[in-house]
Formats: sequence, structure tokens, C-alpha cells
Amino acid sequence: MTTIDQASAPVWAPPYAEAAARPLCTDCGVSRSADPRACSRACQFIHPDHAGLEARIHGRTRDPSRPDELHFGPFRKMWQAALKKPKPGAQWTGITTRLAERLLESGKVDAVLTMVADPKDSWRPMPVLVTKPEGMASCRGMRMGYAPLLAGLEPARQQGYRRLAVIGVPCQIHPLRVLEPELGFERLYVIGIPCSDNTTTERFHDFLALLTDRPDRVTYLEFRADYHVEMRFSDGPNKEIPFLKLPISRLPSDFFPLTCRTCVDYVNSLADLTVGYMAGRGEQWLLVRNQTGEEILSLLGDEVRLTEPTSAGKRNGSVAGFIKNTERAAGGLPMRGMPDWARPIVAWLMPKVGPRGLELARARLEMKAAESVIHLRLQQPKRMAAMIPAHVWTLVEPYGLTPAEGERGGA
Repeated sequence: MTTIDQASAPVWAPPYAEAAARPLCTDCGVSRSADPRACSRACQFIHPDHAGLEARIHGRTRDPSRPDELHFGPFRKMWQAALKKPKPGAQWTGITTRLAERLLESGKVDAVLTMVADPKDSWRPMPVLVTKPEGMASCRGMRMGYAPLLAGLEPARQQGYRRLAVIGVPCQIHPLRVLEPELGFERLYVIGIPCSDNTTTERFHDFLALLTDRPDRVTYLEFRADYHVEMRFSDGPNKEIPFLKLPISRLPSDFFPLTCRTCVDYVNSLADLTVGYMAGRGEQWLLVRNQTGEEILSLLGDEVRLTEPTSAGKRNGSVAGFIKNTERAAGGLPMRGMPDWARPIVAWLMPKVGPRGLELARARLEMKAAESVIHLRLQQPKRMAAMIPAHVWTLVEPYGLTPAEGERGGA
């Protein structure tokens, strides 16, 4: 990929300032702006207002009486989806890429703020502004690491872009939504990508080196909903590794930062449209959250195949086991106490009898909720009331995790 550092190019990587030092920071880009003090009111990890933002953006908060809203946040419709003609080189079929292309083709936006691969490291994400549909081709695929996406907001405004689409992960979308009323854009379209765990690009390279003796030849890595990691190489056949055979015990205890271990918004509930995979059963999972999300999805017309998501298996045992392992690890990565002889058997069974589809997504949400409670309680107990919204306590209560005095905050 070649990125031309000019505002007139189809893909423009604007310059941005150095990040300000922050605790519990994933470098969303706000600290690199002209007003880095905005972090104090915008950051997801300081004093988030999930319910208030849901009400402003979607017109209401999540409704526990509606199926799955307690887990997945407000939505109007949920789909299992795939492009009828998959995009070459896309992570799945390329729905996110195609949505952004259509926003540009239709003239609904002047630019798309998203990520490409850094020219020096194909795994490192680099924020760019894409102004022409053909520029989205360079944005396909997965990146791993922190990326100051929101540092691109000010350059977009300076270039005169009035209608902007933003594609980002939850810790980028939360501050975007907080700051949205003061940004001055005429229209903002927000496509959210689910995210449960991240790490630095350098640490990700270490992880690749544990998975293969050819880490420099890996071109694709995906944690799939069938309990396998898929790897593709530039010079050989694909490789699939069951989750239970991943070398988790060989990773340092801080491989995933505390921010990721205490994130309560895996499903990117403040986006107009969430595009993920967890409940997709091998396809993609779409949550249309509001009228703007409906407008975005409608741009695909008959290019996309939409079906009702399905569910199978039971999550309770998996979630309870995860909680026990997390507690046992005393703040590090979950320990795996399963004997080696049993791993191949369980790895074979999980895709067949474990939680699948929507049940897998519910399980992951409950695991992340429990993980947030456990790690904050151990490492940042004074922040629990501010960082854990009420719905998270509801998700973990069936597993015996209840708030102690001073741990429960507002909505």
C-alpha cells in the first residue's frame, strides 16, 4: 500500500501531535488535539456516561425487556449478513469497506476517517482520511495496536469537510460521541467495530512469533466464532489453531492492558451501525441501532444478503469457568488448568456443543463484564463506581458478582 501525504489524495494520512501522557489510555487521539484537556470529559475510562449517550444518540437507553438489548445495547434490527460478492482481501466479505465506499459514492460524506496499515509495519494501524471510494481498498483487513484515530478530526475540519463518516472501535467512538456536538460537522455517520482486547503492535508481533516460525510471512489473522484462529501466509497454506491450543500462558501478564480488561462496551453501542462477527456463524453480524444506521445499511441495496441471526448451545458453564480462571489469576491473564491430553478433545467439542451465534456473543459480553469487575476491583477499586454502568452489574449478578459498598455508581 502506498499512502500519499497530501490532503488531495484519495487516502491522506494527516500529521498529528505527540500523545499526552495519560493513565488508562488507549491513545484514541483526543490528547493529540489542540485541546488535550478534553480527555477529562470525553474518555471512556474516566467518567463515562453510557446511558446518557445512548439516550442522546439513539433516542433511548437499552431496554432490558427487549431481547438482547441488555447485552448488546439499543438496536432496531439485528442481522447475520454477507456481501453477495465478497471484496477481495477483506477480513470477512467486506461489508464495512463497502458501506464506506457507498457513503462516498452517494455523496453523503466528504471523507471517511478510518485506518490503513502503516507503510513501515503492515500490522500497525494508521489513521487516514479517505476522500474517494477507490481509496477504501487500502483499508481492508485487520490491524493490531493503538491508533490515534480522533487526531484526524481537526485536519478534516481544516480541509473543509462538513460531512464525515468515522469507523472505529469503542474507546474511539465514546469520546467521539461526547465531543460530537462541538465538532462542527453538518453530519456524522458512525460505523462501529466490536473490540474486546487489544495490545501494542510490538506485543502483537511477539504473539505471532509464538504461533508460527514464520511470523514475518503472516498476512491475515482472525479469531473466528468457531473457536479457531485462522492464519494466512504469503508463502504457504493457511493454518488453523483451536483457541484452547493458543499459547496464552506464555504471554506476559500485562499483554492486554488494563483498559482492555476493563472495557464494558465490546459491542460499540454508541455507533449508528455495528459491524462484527461474533454472532455471525461464519458471516458478519450487524446491529442497526438508529435511523442513521438504517440509512447507512440501505446504501447496500441488494448487494448484501441478510438473514436472522441464530443461537445454539449454553453459555453459563463457559462464563462461570472463565470467571473462576480470571479470579484465580489474581489480575493477570486467565489461567488454563486443563490437562494437555484433554485440550484436543475439548477443542473438537466446543464448535459443536459450546455457545454459538447469539449465545456466543452473550457469553463474550458476560465474560467481559465480569472481567471488568474483577480487574477494577483488584487494581483500581476507587474507579469502579465511575466506570461500571448499571447494566454490567445485571449481567454478572447470576454468577455471584455483586457490588460492594461504594462500587455501584449511576446509570
